[in-house]
Amino acid sequence: MTESTPLSLQVPEPSSRPGDKPDFSHIEIPAAGTTRRAEVDCAPERMRDLAFDLISVLDDSGKAVGPWAMDLDDELLLKGLRVMEKTRAFDARMQMAQRQGKTSIYVQCKGEEAIACAQRLALKKGDMCFPTYRQQGLLIAQDFPIVDMICQIYSNSKDKLGGRSLPFFYSERDYGFFSISGNLGTQFMQAVGWAMASAIKGDTRIASGWIGDGASAEGDFHAALVFA
Repeated sequence: MTESTPLSLQVPEPSSRPGDKPDFSHIEIPAAGTTRRAEVDCAPERMRDLAFDLISVLDDSGKAVGPWAMDLDDELLLKGLRVMEKTRAFDARMQMAQRQGKTSIYVQCKGEEAIACAQRLALKKGDMCFPTYRQQGLLIAQDFPIVDMICQIYSNSKDKLGGRSLPFFYSERDYGFFSISGNLGTQFMQAVGWAMASAIKGDTRIASGWIGDGASAEGDFHAALVFA
């Protein structure tokens, strides 16, 4: 019997440790507006390289340039800014209320407002959103009554869910907002199932799902990608 080669475990060494000055000189950052934009209906293999590249749209002066810069009218841009600011203000008030003991828990979306607000403005009425607990902007971008959101967070007598859900776990079918789940990653499977049903019916409505980097390690996320 031949002698087996001993196994070895390779542990990658980080380029820098806490307290060190990291060196990013090996990362090539393309100039704003230079990355190509593929057609929406092109074959997946033709856009694969974009998943490994950096898409830079804003130049040093803060101006959007290049093929990824959409030609949006001033009214829509102002609305987008207003709903993001409104979401930020709502977050701050609810976080303060939680610290004062008026509700048991609240999770902010500070710094992530555009992820929900901008996408909701790009969707059509009837499209269904499958959010995490950081997409309150999906409702605010549709001018959903703020008082109703607060009542749900406080689980008071005017909570439309009757206190049967955790605070800020909204559920608004008429606004295309699927019930939030506390389990990570489940919304992706639900989104794919809803989209499959829409396709079977020959409908034009689409499903959008949101997920965090931690939940992408859940089995539901990978199963959803298989069916998608």
